[in-house]
Amino acid sequence: MTDPGAQAVGTIAQRRLRAQHLVGEPLASGADVVRHMVAVQSQDYIGAKWALAQRMASTTDAELDAAFDAGAFLRIHVLRPTWHFVAPEDLRWLTKLTGPRVHQASAFQYRSLGIDDALARRAADVFERVLAGGRAMTRAELGEELRAAGFDATGLRLTYLVSRAEVEAILCSGRRQAGRQTYALVDERVPPTRDRTRDEALAELAGRYIAGHGPAQAIDLAWWSGLTLAEARRGLVAASPALDRELIDGRTFWVAPGSTSGPAPAHAADPIAGRTVHLLPNYDELLVAFRDRADGLDPGLPAPARVAQEILDHVIVRDGLVVGRWRRPPPSGREVRLDPLVSLGSTEGRLLAGAVERYRAFLGRPIGVSAPD
Repeated sequence: MTDPGAQAVGTIAQRRLRAQHLVGEPLASGADVVRHMVAVQSQDYIGAKWALAQRMASTTDAELDAAFDAGAFLRIHVLRPTWHFVAPEDLRWLTKLTGPRVHQASAFQYRSLGIDDALARRAADVFERVLAGGRAMTRAELGEELRAAGFDATGLRLTYLVSRAEVEAILCSGRRQAGRQTYALVDERVPPTRDRTRDEALAELAGRYIAGHGPAQAIDLAWWSGLTLAEARRGLVAASPALDRELIDGRTFWVAPGSTSGPAPAHAADPIAGRTVHLLPNYDELLVAFRDRADGLDPGLPAPARVAQEILDHVIVRDGLVVGRWRRPPPSGREVRLDPLVSLGSTEGRLLAGAVERYRAFLGRPIGVSAPD
């Protein structure tokens, strides 16, 4: 284990920018981003697409919709009970690894809603029957099919019957219908893939998480994956031939060999000053992937903005550190609202304007800028 001493918080943040391809060499496609990150949180589908776009050289909202509809990357409940984008080849082993923990997290709701193994299996039989042959249905349409088969399937009960089938790798996202999310059968949407033992899966998850997110602590991996801290540590040790450890400010961080802390000329960066500014969406992996988020906050950020509700919302990030917030326009809106909470210099101001322009190009429509009232 190396001990570089008490490194600046910004150093960790800058290294994470590079690991996540927010600086440095951009990735070629949305599928490549998802594959590199292992999983990308996506309960807000619109924001999650913008998260992918910022790790690519250039793309548009419409292009990512087309890739999603084609199945280049899928959306499913995996890692903690929430939606993530995953690559098709990773879906089965990830759900097998993390599914038991997701079921544990949902156990109270299962009991209160009367969903047991037998009922879930009967519901899955209906899903497999009505979706066979490459069909895709919305959740509401699946609810209609369940009710026609004699199920009480409304509200939360329908939500958990469907999400349980996702966790069991029966259902995943299908092609959208008029902009609405649908479900399709995993066995028809995902080609056969290599199985992993649990130990192999733990090691792969840990190694790829660090490569795509690090530096990170074991507690971060446990939070992000939904696994226990003991399992996270076990996976990191199993992956350790391909990982290094560093002691930073008395904390043990796991890093990919060769990760550096130096400036990274890149997309989103000022070519002279080496500064970076990003407009990150809610639940972006730069922040949501860590249990300990202190390393991602600017020292000057006011206390009210240092809580999870603010950190995991739409944020302005300078050199990997949160310095403010922003609001995206509604579908028919024409303005991005910017609210820096830390003083920004002229270079950062230019980069912030560039980030807005990049977002405009991604949306493919004109947008202006407004300040808070």
